[in-house]
Parts: sequence; structure tokens; C-alpha cells
Amino acid sequence: MAALGGARRLLLLLLGVVHGASAMFVVKDGNGTACIMANFSAAFRMSYETVHGSQNVSFELPPSAEVLNSSSCGGKNASDSSLVIAFGRGHSLTLTFTRNTTRYRVQLMSFIYNMSDTWTFPNASSKEVKNVSSVTDIKADIDKKYRCVSTTQVHMSNVTITLSDATIQAYLSSSSFSKGESRCKQDKPEPSPTALPPAPPSPSPSPVPAESPSVSRYNVSGDNGTCLLASMGLQLNVTYARRDNTTVTSVLNINPNETTASGNCSSLLVTLELQSKKGMVLVLWFGMNASSSRFFLQGIQLNATFPDAKEPTFRATNTSLRALQATVGHSYKCNTEEHIRVTQAFSLNIFRVWVQAFQVEGDRFGSVEECLLDGNNMLIPIAVGGALAGLVLIVLIAYLIGRKRSHAGYQTI
Repeated sequence: MAALGGARRLLLLLLGVVHGASAMFVVKDGNGTACIMANFSAAFRMSYETVHGSQNVSFELPPSAEVLNSSSCGGKNASDSSLVIAFGRGHSLTLTFTRNTTRYRVQLMSFIYNMSDTWTFPNASSKEVKNVSSVTDIKADIDKKYRCVSTTQVHMSNVTITLSDATIQAYLSSSSFSKGESRCKQDKPEPSPTALPPAPPSPSPSPVPAESPSVSRYNVSGDNGTCLLASMGLQLNVTYARRDNTTVTSVLNINPNETTASGNCSSLLVTLELQSKKGMVLVLWFGMNASSSRFFLQGIQLNATFPDAKEPTFRATNTSLRALQATVGHSYKCNTEEHIRVTQAFSLNIFRVWVQAFQVEGDRFGSVEECLLDGNNMLIPIAVGGALAGLVLIVLIAYLIGRKRSHAGYQTI
């Protein structure tokens, strides 16, 4: 009965009906002054593979969870602070913060879990330590705390983390929460239906565009200058089920004239966020391998709404990509269209891409590292030219041999 009661409580927690006990987490600098404070409860729900097939598991952040020393108030400019919470047998939850002149946010939430923990993952077929992450909507004004009584869900591949009754603040000016607060959108009362303007007619799925998307230039800057230069055209391929149970693929070009670009810089993560006037949000984030000194497109996230879909809210995330790679300080360039599969239902086509992340000198692209696709395209005319040259050489040799034999027939005996 006790086990059934615990399972029922966790189910209610995940549904947002009840909340687990909140815990306070504090990160301090070398002088003992708090720079990050967070008070929230968290529930985890995920699937994993066992010897008998897929299995679902749910658990809460326990009271014994603690802040690790790897948490950070950030570097000299304090732009990439982090809160690292350890719990259980080798699990950790990390909140990475970035800021600009007016706002800060939890740019990335990461969850590391140890599959060899048989208590949490009984009969797991893998014993690996796995890492999943996602960008979040947790943000607040500088010198204000983020406050969200409602549940906030963060989806990471096969993991869903539900935060409840959350109070979070980074870049503190004193060792306590500020009185001012930025409330999450879930806590804000919805306007009366009578006050809403009439809804526009539901658009039909877009046909495949006849033309490639427009190429636009994007620039992301931080406290230390430009951290991302990009020139590219973007095209979305989204597959979803309609209300009549038919499946449709919508192909959408990103229109630079109807899109607002923003982003954030940190030492190991650069983010480009594109938001359309219709509310669609596309996020690209670039990571860096410090040992090999190479940057790459690490993750893509899409949030969109399709009114004719059976489930109108569409969300897709992949944080384990390794695309658009180049040496830090150099730029990656590819004139050939690149197709990146994000999930089974969403892929991103990138046209005429030229990108450089992290070390950008003077707002100009560095030395170019061309993609293999462009190299393969160059091999085709080279191979054709080589074959033609070989054919001409064979014909010439055959002609010379034939001519020599013809002359040999008229020699004097």
C-alpha cells in the first residue's frame, strides 16, 4: 500500500496537482558571497531500455541533493555561471546561466544519469553514464528573481523534468533573493476570451517552396565581443498528424524579414535564437571541444504551432549533433545544401552556410574550412575531365600506332 501511495503521489506531482518538497541550493564565490540561489522541487520521468524492452521510471529530486564544487559564479565577466546539483548514485542536474545587459536566463539545463544505478534503473541493458540537455524558457530581469508557482516542464530527448514552486536568481547583488520578481508565463492570468481578437483562419499546410530560402546574416555578441557570425538560409521540414488522421509534411522557409534574432555567449556554449512573428522559435546552439579546439552545431530545438494538427503544439529537440564542424578561430563554409535530421518528425535544411563560433576577430570570418560535400562536387568535373583526357590520349596513341604500321608497308626491300 505504501508503494502504491508513493507512486500515486509521484503521478500527481508530474501532473502538477501536488508539489514535492522544495529545496534551497546556493552557489557562493571565493569570498563566501552568494551568486546563485535556487529553491524548487523537481520530478523526473524517463524511459530506458531493459533486457525485456522499454521501461518507464519516475523519481523526485531527493532532500539529500547537494550543490557540487563544480558550480561556478562565472569567469571575470560572470557571464556563464552554473549550478550543479548532485543526487543519488552518480546523477546530477546542471543549470547554466547567461546574461545580457537587461536579462539573465537558464540557457541550458543538463541532466547526467548513471544507468548502473540498479535502484533507479532496475534491469537496465546499458550501464553507461548518459547526458541529455535542453534550452529553457526560464528567464528574468537583472536584479529580479524568477518566480513560477506553476509547473514548468523541460523536455530532453527521453527525459522530462518538471520543476514546481520555483524561485531562481543568478548574478545576485546581495546574498538574498531580490524583492522584485519576473513571473513565468504559466502564472500570469489568461485574458478573458471576450477580450481576445478573432482568431485568424487556420492556414493549410504549406507546399514545398519552389525556391530556396533567403540567405541572411546573423551576429551574436556578448561582453567580450562577437561570439557567432553566420550567413545561411534555413528551411524546416515538419511531419505531423492532422485531425483527420492523415499525415502531412510542412516545408517552411525562414523569412529573415519576419524573424527576430537574438542569442547568448558563454565559454563553452553559443546560442542563436530565431523567433518569427507567428510565434515559432528555432534555437541553434554551438558547442566546443576544448581538447581538439573545434566548434560544431551541437543542438537544435524547434517550438511551433500547427492549428490543423491533432496536437497543435509541436516541439522537437536534439542536443547530440555534430554538424558544421571547424577549428576554433576558423570558419565553416558549405555551398551545398546540408540536411540535418533532428528527430524523426523534424529536419533542418541549411543552404549556403558560412559560420564561425566562439573566436571571431573583428566581426569578420576567419580562414575557411570547406565541407566535404563541396569537395565531392569538385571531384565530379575533375573525374569527368580526367576521363576525357585519358580517352583523347588513347585515341592519339592508337592513331600514332596505326600510322606507323601504314608507313612500314611501303618500306624498300
